[in-house]
Amino acid sequence: MTPLRHQMIVALQRSGKGERTQASSIREVRLLAQFYHKAPDRISEQELQAYFLHRKNVDGLAPASLRICYSGIRFFYQHVLTRDWSTLALLRAQTTHRLPAVLSVEEVRRVLQAATPLHTQVYFTTVYSLGLRLHEALSLQVSDIDGQRLQVQVHRGKGAKDRSVPLPEETLALLRTYWQTHRHPAWLFPATGRDHPQSPTAASPMRRSSVQGACRKAKQRAGITTMGVAIHTLRHAYATHLLEAGVNPRLIQRYLGHTQLATTMLSLHLTHKGQEEAYERLNALRHGLLP
Repeated sequence: MTPLRHQMIVALQRSGKGERTQASSIREVRLLAQFYHKAPDRISEQELQAYFLHRKNVDGLAPASLRICYSGIRFFYQHVLTRDWSTLALLRAQTTHRLPAVLSVEEVRRVLQAATPLHTQVYFTTVYSLGLRLHEALSLQVSDIDGQRLQVQVHRGKGAKDRSVPLPEETLALLRTYWQTHRHPAWLFPATGRDHPQSPTAASPMRRSSVQGACRKAKQRAGITTMGVAIHTLRHAYATHLLEAGVNPRLIQRYLGHTQLATTMLSLHLTHKGQEEAYERLNALRHGLLP
């Protein structure tokens, strides 16, 4: 490991960045160094400008990928090399506002029933019933489950923020029954072998790629044709269904671990029940105001 790489890792950890953010930031700086075939501390501001234009115009990076590129490289030059370059302050990537896909309660039920094998079905059920991100559910450990208080402690959330979420009794019973199949002392979802058995001695949780692939297959079996449906859709469905049930958005914000309420309120745009109630109220107002 080079001294610069070590310095960046330390700086990222001190700033509270999550593991995925650390990995992506280091990767972006490595790609920059490989592009110019020299150490990143020897790259000039003009070269950096040319690199960003290349990534945007030649490589054709999407806005989300550009933001990751900008963020990682900006962090390196500002917090590791302490460069006060104007280029770093001007970096902006176009923001896209896309409503996430959402599933009805019945559609979620079909996806969960179509998920195989068992560990995948339990994993998807846990994501939905707790409103977790993909990596949060994969990282769940036995010690995170508080069966007496019916709560789950999420210690590996986005931005290294911990939170507590309510645990439905049926989900607790399912997790307990499922854990008996592998009895791993730490992981709730330990890595699987080639023939899908989960090992009580696995050194890591299940792989992201395996659950992502299982989600695509479950979607097909369930006959879901909605575009953009992925594991994260179950988290959006959790928020939407709570909103439809009348749960306070501030409480949902806390369960999801959102810093801004606006992020949580995005799900309001997906609530069919809320739209129907709005139409009914508008019709009632119109009826009372117009002759």
